[in-house]
Amino acid sequence: MSKSVRSFAKINLGLRIGARREDGFHGLLTIYQTIGLHDVIRVNVERGSGIEIQCSDPKVPTDESNTCYRVVEKAMGVLGAKGRVVIEIEKRLPVQGGLGGASSNAVAALLGLERAVKKSLPAEQRLRIVGEVGSDLPLFLFGGTVLGLGRGEQVYPLEDLPATACVVVTPAVGISTPKAFAEWDRLMREDKGLIPELRKTFAEARGLPQLRLFPDQIARLKGTEAKLTPRTDSDKMDELGRGVSAWLSEIYSGAPFLRGRRENPLLGLVRAGIKNDFQSVVFPEHPSLREVKKALERAGAEYASLSGSGSSLYGLFASRMEARRAAGKLRKQGWEAQPTVTLTRRQYWKGIIQ
Repeated sequence: MSKSVRSFAKINLGLRIGARREDGFHGLLTIYQTIGLHDVIRVNVERGSGIEIQCSDPKVPTDESNTCYRVVEKAMGVLGAKGRVVIEIEKRLPVQGGLGGASSNAVAALLGLERAVKKSLPAEQRLRIVGEVGSDLPLFLFGGTVLGLGRGEQVYPLEDLPATACVVVTPAVGISTPKAFAEWDRLMREDKGLIPELRKTFAEARGLPQLRLFPDQIARLKGTEAKLTPRTDSDKMDELGRGVSAWLSEIYSGAPFLRGRRENPLLGLVRAGIKNDFQSVVFPEHPSLREVKKALERAGAEYASLSGSGSSLYGLFASRMEARRAAGKLRKQGWEAQPTVTLTRRQYWKGIIQ
């Protein structure tokens, strides 16, 4: 029997890019947030052997390069399961859209496989398997609001933020993340030298228990601090770290918010100085994306940004009604706009299994 799993998207609430590391990856600092837009993954295990990927979208690979294929191949060995695995991907999220669709698909395929063979992997093995396949896969094993460090694979669930209305616009262009990173490197070289080396990367790591992490994550993150310190990363990452730490301290201390009233803390976060560095390289190459951001702001978004390396952009709104109205205005202007909402961790897991 086929097992269906929703594969939810993510947006990035700020994304700082550090220098290229010795292992070829860039140091990153970001906050992931899962949202209600999703694909649907169906997994069936039948007699035979091998893995088959089915998808009607020609832009989705159906060979061994597909992240679903790679995760399921690893998981079958660890589970000791046998059979032919057929994975059907009902694609609703854009390909190369910056919403984490391929990564989310792979995690959904893993969860569907476990249900199909009636075996479950320990959390540590799930994390190991998906982390070996891609940098932003681990976040989808948590959902909700998640701090991402390292190359994005070091994930630490944050205190749940309330559901917030948003609008996602998906322009008809695809952005290659490797090319975006290469352009970032070129931009840094031309800016009279590479990004300066830091004496510290995330100074607030010593105070991370205030992030309300899961207990088993705190020790890991404190141990990560020593590894992060000597690496070459950007001053901007350090600045974002201070801004996020200050924001979290304010949220969890119960301090009053801006303008003398308690506003949505997610909207408070985006005013803590966060920014997506990819905008510096993607907007000049694709000016239409800058126009989408402006259109979201004109439509009433309290904050608008590129997600990941793009091409999707999102706007955060004060209410779902405002988001629906904004999406309608944007569609009349020719943009493909969808109103949705951010998902708390509980909502994320409640909605995964169909």
